[in-house]
Amino acid sequence: MKDIKLFLDLIRIKKPIGFMLLFWPCSWGLTLAYEFDNNFYYYLTFLSYFFLGSLFMRSAGCIVNDILDRKYDILVERTKDRPIASGKVSLKLGLIYIIFLCLLALTILIQFNLTTILLGILSMPFAFSYPLMKRYTYWPQLFLGFTFNYGLIMAWFSINNEFSYIPIIFYLGAIFWTLAYDTIYGFQDIKDDEIIGVKSTSIKFKANPKLFIFICYLIFISMQIISGILMDFNNYYFFGVLVITAHLLIFQNYKLNISDPNSCLAKFKSNNFVGFFIFLNILLNKIV
Repeated sequence: MKDIKLFLDLIRIKKPIGFMLLFWPCSWGLTLAYEFDNNFYYYLTFLSYFFLGSLFMRSAGCIVNDILDRKYDILVERTKDRPIASGKVSLKLGLIYIIFLCLLALTILIQFNLTTILLGILSMPFAFSYPLMKRYTYWPQLFLGFTFNYGLIMAWFSINNEFSYIPIIFYLGAIFWTLAYDTIYGFQDIKDDEIIGVKSTSIKFKANPKLFIFICYLIFISMQIISGILMDFNNYYFFGVLVITAHLLIFQNYKLNISDPNSCLAKFKSNNFVGFFIFLNILLNKIV
C-alpha cells in the first residue's frame, strides 16, 4: 500500500488539474472535427481514448519532470517532499514507471489512424524535454504551450485527414492560454526559482505581469472568435466566448495577487473551468 501511495503521489493523481489541462485541447480538436450526424458512439469512444492518453502521458511526464528536476525540487519549499527528490522512490523505479505508462499510452495511440499515430510519436521528444527548458530560456511556458496543446491537432486529424486552418488557429490561441496560466502558476515558486537560477516567464515579466497575462488571454480569445467565424458558429457560441473572456480577464487577471501563492494556485486551477466551458461551447454549437 505504501508503494501504491508513492506511485500515486508521483503521478499527481490527487491533482487532476494537470492531465485535465492536457485533455481539454484534445476535446476541442475532436469536437471541432467531428460530424455529429455520424454515430455518436465513435465520438465518445475517441473522447475516452484521448482522456486516457492524457492521463497516461501526463503521469509519465510528471515522473520525467521529477527525475530531471530532483536537484532543484529539493531546494524549493513546495516540491521538496516529492517522492524522487526526497529519495522515497529510486531513479530506477521511476524509469520503470515511465516505460510502463508510455506503453499504456501507446496502446491508446494505436487505436487511431496512421496520421494521428505519427503525430503522437513526433510529440514524444517535446513532451519529455520541457523540464530542461527552464535551465536555458525565460520562455519554458511557451514550450509547454506547444506541447500541452498538441493534442488539439492530433484530435482533429484523428477524425479529419484534410488540412484546415481552423485547428491551427485554435492551437495557436491555446498556446497563449497555456503561456498565461503557467505564468500565473510560476509565481508560487518565484522566490525559490530566482535563488536557484531557474528561468520562467513569471520572472521575466514580474515587473508587469498582468499586462503580459492580459495580452496572452486576448490573443487566446481572438483565436477562438476567428475559429468560430470560420466554423460558421451561431451567436450563442460568441456569447460563450464572452463569458470566458470575463472569467479570464476579471476573475483571473484582475483579482490575481502574485504575492499570494494561494491566489496564484486558485487562479491557475480555475482554468479547468475554462477548458470545460470551451469544450461545452463548441459541442453545443456542433450538435444544435
